[in-house]
Amino acid sequence: MKSFATAVRGTAVALCALLAAACAGNGEGLDANGRPLVPGGSPPPPLSADLQSIQENIFTPICSVCHAGGSAPEGLRLDAADSFNLLVGVPSTEVPSLLRVKPGDPDNSYIIQKLEGHAAVGAQMPFGCPNTQPCLTTSTIAFIRQWITNGAPPAAAAAAAVTAPLAVASIVPESTEPVSVPPPQVMVAFNHELDVSQLATHSMHFEKLAAGASPVVEQVAARIAVSSANLRALMIWPARPLAAGHYRLVVDATSSSRFSDIAGQTVALGTPDERGQAVISTFEVVP
Repeated sequence: MKSFATAVRGTAVALCALLAAACAGNGEGLDANGRPLVPGGSPPPPLSADLQSIQENIFTPICSVCHAGGSAPEGLRLDAADSFNLLVGVPSTEVPSLLRVKPGDPDNSYIIQKLEGHAAVGAQMPFGCPNTQPCLTTSTIAFIRQWITNGAPPAAAAAAAVTAPLAVASIVPESTEPVSVPPPQVMVAFNHELDVSQLATHSMHFEKLAAGASPVVEQVAARIAVSSANLRALMIWPARPLAAGHYRLVVDATSSSRFSDIAGQTVALGTPDERGQAVISTFEVVP
């Protein structure tokens, strides 16, 4: 008899195959998870209640079909580089009173409500479920529930990164990237936990630029925060939605661009612009 984990993995693979057929033609040249065939490549590990397994069996092959790049719904990217930092401790944009993933509390984690189909806003996920494609089974969702119950720890590779010097791991949206919907926030992920006691000394704003990248035609105030559930992710929210146009996120002239981790290491964000302000990210909101 097949093991429980093997049976669940089979369910996930079947879902992946359907999604691949829907989004990538006839699936020629793709594996069962809808990814390009790589000679000598190995299949994902059996589904288990850890982020690496959930990423490789669910988030990457199923969810990131839509939740990736500049068109990711609600700015939620579920690729391997960004899923943890955009899920754990981050408020849902549809229901801001709920975190997308609340460590230790799957029932009040918005991702579980969306997957189980009882969220207050929007449709059940994966998109099209149950009409045009299967929903995740209860037994599959149970692995995500258990990961959250266990405290929603990062993948092992991310945990090991603390031995390296403090550095920026990723920025979303990343520089020069077009986004098809106004980003609800900019996320700067670090490889270490930040010293949040210094957060009040930092301030930022968004600048909308005229054609040709100058001059600045509008400024939008920003709010910054780091969740206690994920001290590696700095979130910057615009005070209002960003209309179509070219933007850059900059550190205020009176604020420091250097951030510290809990061990006292520091790293500077951004590169200086023509006025000496540190530019963290530039991106285009396309209509």
